[in-house]
Amino acid sequence: MKLSLLTAAAIAQIASAHYFFERLIIDGKETKPYEFVRENTRAIKYNPTKWKNPLDNITPDDTDFRCNKGAFSSASRTGVAEVAPGTKLAMKLGVGATMQHPGPGHVHMSLAPGSVKEYEGDGDWFLIKQVGLCTKGDIKKDAWCTWDKNNIEFEIPLNTPPGEYLVRSQHVGVHGAHDGQAEFYYGCAQIKVTGNGTGVPGPMIKFPGGYKKTDPSWNFSVWGGYKDFPFPSQTVWTG
Repeated sequence: MKLSLLTAAAIAQIASAHYFFERLIIDGKETKPYEFVRENTRAIKYNPTKWKNPLDNITPDDTDFRCNKGAFSSASRTGVAEVAPGTKLAMKLGVGATMQHPGPGHVHMSLAPGSVKEYEGDGDWFLIKQVGLCTKGDIKKDAWCTWDKNNIEFEIPLNTPPGEYLVRSQHVGVHGAHDGQAEFYYGCAQIKVTGNGTGVPGPMIKFPGGYKKTDPSWNFSVWGGYKDFPFPSQTVWTG
């Protein structure tokens, strides 16, 4: 028992340095691992995606940057959570991890043309949540809103049109961004939005293509004292 507890603690500690999204939380209720979240096929699931010194042969310029490496292969066996506009959701990390890298969090949505189980995420994506710095404290750690959290919370905008969507949750570790090594941690949930919303989401970006390795966001330095974080240019759609 002691060994298993120590092993679990060690895994959680490692995964708090690197991590992956595993569960959807719906109005405070946790769902099962990968019940509604697509599972990636990385040999080490918590590896990040980077432009420089990439792992698992993937960069943010690859199509797997949509939902993580090989995640579409699990789409057909992943459930679709039915939610109403205004529902409070969260994407939670696996193996007891918390986000212990400095950096922002983002949540995007993309409407599937039909069944989300058959959708690769090659359409348009709109931004519904982003969080950056919460205090003017230490930007190498707890000044960030995401610091030591185990999930990213968000709400489905009230005027979201009905349909099936991918929801992409992302945390970016920017501790090495000054050297071109921003680390992207991300995953996708499958949901069905009910109701009769008539909003027009936007602006839109594509994955890949929405981010460039020259963007100020991904070359930000946490070293040398406090400075404001330059978010990507895409604005949040509030519905």
